[in-house]
Amino acid sequence: MSLSFASVTLALVSIAPAFAAPASNLLKRAAIPSYALTYAPYTYLQSGEGWFPSDIATHVKHMSVENDFKNVSTSVTLQTLNNFDSSTYLTSYDNVENNPAWLTSTYGKPDSKGYSAAPATIIAVEKNGFVDVFYFYFYSYNHGSLVLGSRVDNHVGDWEHSMIRFSTAGVPQNVYYSAHSSGTAYTYSAVQKVGVRPVVYSAAGSHANYATAGTQKIYPIVGNIVTDTTDAGSYWDVAQNYRGYYYDTASNTFTSAGGVGVGGTEQTAEGVNWLSWLGMWGDEQYPDSDKRQSCALGIDDLCHYQSGPTGPLDKNLGRTAVCQKEDNCTIKTKL
Repeated sequence: MSLSFASVTLALVSIAPAFAAPASNLLKRAAIPSYALTYAPYTYLQSGEGWFPSDIATHVKHMSVENDFKNVSTSVTLQTLNNFDSSTYLTSYDNVENNPAWLTSTYGKPDSKGYSAAPATIIAVEKNGFVDVFYFYFYSYNHGSLVLGSRVDNHVGDWEHSMIRFSTAGVPQNVYYSAHSSGTAYTYSAVQKVGVRPVVYSAAGSHANYATAGTQKIYPIVGNIVTDTTDAGSYWDVAQNYRGYYYDTASNTFTSAGGVGVGGTEQTAEGVNWLSWLGMWGDEQYPDSDKRQSCALGIDDLCHYQSGPTGPLDKNLGRTAVCQKEDNCTIKTKL
């Protein structure tokens, strides 16, 4: 199916400058293409997962806004998020070491049919000769990896994604799995599937995405290998509950495509401006003076707590290559 901007009403919002006045809600565009749901990832959370999918609307209710550890606003909503500068951090009211209920997000654990009360975010991007559909997963907390006996890279807020590249006729060509700051691309024919749906394995704690189950090597550090663990734990069907959008690369704008479940209900009043925000979705990395902080070997990248991540717009939605990092993008033809 060819996706044409000419057949629908477009309402555009540009990436707002810092502290710009909020724009009105956008008009709804055509729904997400049916093939994007037919082939939506068949996602498995790891069986030992303790930090589950989160609703971004719930997440922001527990956040203030800070810049350099100074308060900018005591409250924020998805409607007001893009009013704040890209240098700001959503900062939790609670001490995260107390594991407040919103942080572990047990409400988002999928039920036996794969339904999670935490909506995914699906973004379709029309390009020259193909359509990339991004499936974003949000978690309120990233539980990091063990390095030399210390757990590093914990942070509030966690955005991960998988992406399927389709022909304009809706035929899947490639699948991309994000993992930490990188990821892996495959041909669609190479990956494991349930029916026609590519299987995505989400690693315990870090929520990095992989095409296979088992122990996943991340990278070597001082002789040790840091790993993720994946298996076929709880099944999460992102097509049952999501917010849907289109992104236009030429104008850097988003348009609402509507959603289903809680996501579809919530996004009616949310607009799309929140997608243009380039700030961080969790606490700024705690300083060494914070008693919760420690850094293995004194290395900043090996600190117990690190800063929260940026959101979907910062994940190279306009990429031409299948990989988020386009240089030397290798598309694997087998697992």
